[in-house]
Formats: sequence, C-alpha cells, structure tokens
Amino acid sequence: MPASLDQIWDDIRQELRRETPDFKFQIWIEPLELAGVDGKTLYVKAPEHIRTSVADRYLPLLRRAAAQRFDRHAVVQVVGPGWTPPPPSEDGGPRAAPVEAGRLMPKYTFEQFVIGEGNRFAHAASLAVAELPAQAYNPLFLHGPPGLGKTHLLHAIGNFVQRYGAGLRVRYATSEEFTTQFVEAVRTKRTGDFKDDFRSADVVLIDDVQFLAGRAKTREEFFHMFNALVGSGRQLVISSDCSPDELPDLEARLAERFRSGLVAELEPPPPDVRRAILAKRARIDRLEVSDDVLAEIAERIDSSVRALEGALIRVVAYASMKDEEPTPALVRHVLRRMGEDTSRDVRGLSEIVDAAAQEFGVERHALLSNTRRRRVTDARQVAMYLARELTDHSYTEIAEGIGRRDHATAISAVKRIKAALLTDPDMRATVENLFRRLGRPA
Repeated sequence: MPASLDQIWDDIRQELRRETPDFKFQIWIEPLELAGVDGKTLYVKAPEHIRTSVADRYLPLLRRAAAQRFDRHAVVQVVGPGWTPPPPSEDGGPRAAPVEAGRLMPKYTFEQFVIGEGNRFAHAASLAVAELPAQAYNPLFLHGPPGLGKTHLLHAIGNFVQRYGAGLRVRYATSEEFTTQFVEAVRTKRTGDFKDDFRSADVVLIDDVQFLAGRAKTREEFFHMFNALVGSGRQLVISSDCSPDELPDLEARLAERFRSGLVAELEPPPPDVRRAILAKRARIDRLEVSDDVLAEIAERIDSSVRALEGALIRVVAYASMKDEEPTPALVRHVLRRMGEDTSRDVRGLSEIVDAAAQEFGVERHALLSNTRRRRVTDARQVAMYLARELTDHSYTEIAEGIGRRDHATAISAVKRIKAALLTDPDMRATVENLFRRLGRPA
C-alpha cells in the first residue's frame, strides 16, 4: 500500500526539525501540512498569512527535506488554504491516501486547556466524561461561539480516553465528515459498515453538529445512532455553535435528545484569561515574547481563543521576517494591518508623545505645553502626524490628547508634516525613524 500523507509528512517534518531552530520551526513549519501528492510532486499547504514567506524563504529547505525523506527527485509546491487536488497523474502512478478523517489532534489535551470563568463548567464536565465515560453525563452537549475551545475539549476527551481508557475505542468526526461518510455509504450500499463504525465505538465525539440542519436523511441516521449509542451505554459528546434550543431547522425529537444529558456553555474569556492563554501558548511553542506584548494582544483581541493564538503567531512571524523584537507597538501595527484590531487605541497617544519627545530631545511636559519653541513645535506636530497615521483617533481626540488643543490645530499639524516629508530630507529621516521605533515601517 502507498504511504499515507501523514506518514510522508511525518518523515519530512523530522528532517525539517533537524535543520530548523525551534523558534523558526514553530512559526514557519508547524502550521504547514501535506495536502496532496501526485507522483513526485508534493503539495504543501500553508496558511494564507505566511504562504508567500514560506515559499520565498523555506522552499529550498522543504525541497531538501523531501529529497532526503521522500524521493531524491521530489518537487515541492507551496499552496494556499483553498487548494484542491489536481487530476490523477497520466502515468497512473500511485497517489498518497488522504489524511485520515476524524484524526485526534495530539496537542489538544486537558493540560493545554486554560481554565477561566467562562469555560470552567464545560472543562469540568468534559474531564468527568473522560474519566468515567457513559457514567458521568451522557450525552454531553458543549456549545458557544466559534473559537472558544469546544473542539479542544472534544479532542482532549478523546486523547484522555485513548491514553487511560484501557482499550476503549474513540470515534471523532465533524458533522461534515459524518455527512460525507454517510452519503458515500448510501451510494456504495455499505450503510451497515458505516453504522458499525460509529455504533461500535465506546466514545463518540461529534463536532459542529449545527451543520446537520437541513440534511433530513443524515439527521435521521444521526437520531438512530444517538439512540443506539446511549441505549447501549456508550458515551456521546456533541459540540455546537448554539444551544439545542437555538439550532436551526432541527426537529424537536433531536433537540430533546440533546437536552437529555448535560448542556454546558463556553463564554468568551475575560482579559486575564486571555493573557494566560497567550502565555501558555508562548511557553508551549517556545516563543520569546514579553509580558507587555501578550498583554497588548489580549487587550485588542477579545473574540475567541483561536483569534488570540492566531494574532500571537502573526505578530511573532512578522517580527521574525523584519528581524525585530516583538513590541506592543508592533502588535498594534500588525493587528491593524491584518484588520483584526477593533479596539480603540488608549495607550498609543502616550507612547507616541514619549517617542517624539525622545527623538527631538525635548521634555515630555514641554511637548504637551503651549511653548512655541521651534524644536518643541516640530516634535508636537510630528506626534500629531504619527497619531493620525498609527491610531484610529479623530483629529479632535488627537488634539485633546496632545496638549488639549482644538481639532484645527491637529489638522494643520498633519498637513504641515505631510508637506515637509516631500521637501525636507531631515524631517523625512526623523519620521521614518519614529515609525520604526513605534513598530510600523515607514
């Protein structure tokens, strides 16, 4: 049998890890996955925000590793998230099997889950189910907005049972995988095998069950599987973006089944938990970032755990590309550039004033005062220009924050500096240096 994608990629990753420092491996190699193999061509899928950088900086390394561990004439192509497999090779050569559906993610464990006020109950219920399958809460229904840790908890249950369950069989699937496999079973007239696959498992984990809405035949099969599992003393854990009562187009009998066990909600984490999540992620991935950087990200990203961790990776990756240390100012620049920072910039003005005062060699209190000395005036106007470029503040907010002036003063200052940048090399060099200090390329 041909090797699976997992086997091929594991071999190549070993070579990549041997040749790549831990820090760079975590940032650039860890997010990659082998999406397909056609003959001697390997298609390596990269998240969109690092795809170009991986292709530019790491393609030779990927090719060397593939030559060492796959085929000495291997060709590597870096593709984006939307890539789909090409048609089969004309020579009819063997193609690697796809990644196994329903595979548990080893990194999603209870040890790596950060507990906070919004997820404490869901975590405790999940751990109880993992320790005593079908004896604690059956079924267990986890719900909450995307990215808060529902999938993490499902995988943590599965990993715990596989490690400590004395041979208990675990079956994980997303609702999409469940549907696809059911449709294929009907098409090939192997529904008996499909039923046995799920109903013979001791612990069944179904993720994103909200996508079953609108699929009548799949919901019918799921209903019967539900009854068979719970009726035979097997554990069922379900996750959804919404509660059983809010699931769209779901008949009452299925919603009633979901409510028959324990329903646990996950809520967005508060700032202190967001910082703890980032600190744990940085420690696990061995990322060297300061507490100030973590606090800045936690302050600005409050939508989900997934968004938090993604923001951390983006900031560190950007700093690595620019060969800079991650700073709070860099966080603000990167997140705005990615369109992910929806917060108001409450600390930016103060930092901009400090940086401008230092650059021009004037005292902070002088910059904020009414003095009209040329050097102080230049520093003040540059600070207003930078505030307009680097923050979301209005002219009125900038004027009030830098010396309690009116908005016309800020507008005039920004216009003057913009004009000076076109004609004054010294002013241009000063502003470019300040941009770099504050974390944004000029």
